[in-house]
Amino acid sequence: MMDFFPEIVLFADTPFAINRLMLIRLLVVALLLVIFLVGTRQMRLVPGRFQSLIEYGFDFVDKGIAQDLLGKKDGRRFLPILMTFFFLVLASNITGIVPFLNISTTGLIGLPLVLALIAYVTWIYAGIKKHPGAFFKNALFPPGVPPILYIIVTPIEIVSTFIVRPVTHTLRLMMNMVVGHLLLVLFFAATHFFFFSAGGFFTLFGAGTLAFGIAFSFFEILVAVLQAYVFTILTAVYLQLALAEEH
Repeated sequence: MMDFFPEIVLFADTPFAINRLMLIRLLVVALLLVIFLVGTRQMRLVPGRFQSLIEYGFDFVDKGIAQDLLGKKDGRRFLPILMTFFFLVLASNITGIVPFLNISTTGLIGLPLVLALIAYVTWIYAGIKKHPGAFFKNALFPPGVPPILYIIVTPIEIVSTFIVRPVTHTLRLMMNMVVGHLLLVLFFAATHFFFFSAGGFFTLFGAGTLAFGIAFSFFEILVAVLQAYVFTILTAVYLQLALAEEH
């Protein structure tokens, strides 16, 4: 677990202290900016491979998440934040299997928490703007429920909607990446032990743990994409619920 709490490498003892994880986060942001600036700077009618890949990513988030859940108008309205969430989470997840980086920066609670809080503020803002004066009322006192049951329903709604929702949004992403990192560390640490410390017959076990480690590295790619998708689509679902007409 100390991988997630590395030593400070820059600006120690200041509010701007930077460790290895923060350096990776800055690298991820820089790479994303470069990729999308280069990929969208000179758009062609007949796209090349790189432009096609960029356009496919845009269409996946735009049509597959934003417009599919929010409709064309609201989908385009919230597309920037959904696009940012998807690609930032995906890139931050995928660093867990990149040589010399070897850790997903979403495995530490800071980044998932910040993104979840941004999502939280966004869907509450969207709900208040769409249904001023009625958003909180209908969220806490659902229409159609007998008034006597509000004694039970309202506390449940407060906890589930305004407390549990952002917490689970944060922890779902973080814990999946922590578990993935720990499994990879376990497989490759065991491989190193069997190959270089145990020796003899135990080398066969090292071949097995190496095979599992390589296989799970490919599985981590799937997990990285899936968690980026889940985080983004949950944000879109929360926005959809906030904008729903029954509010």
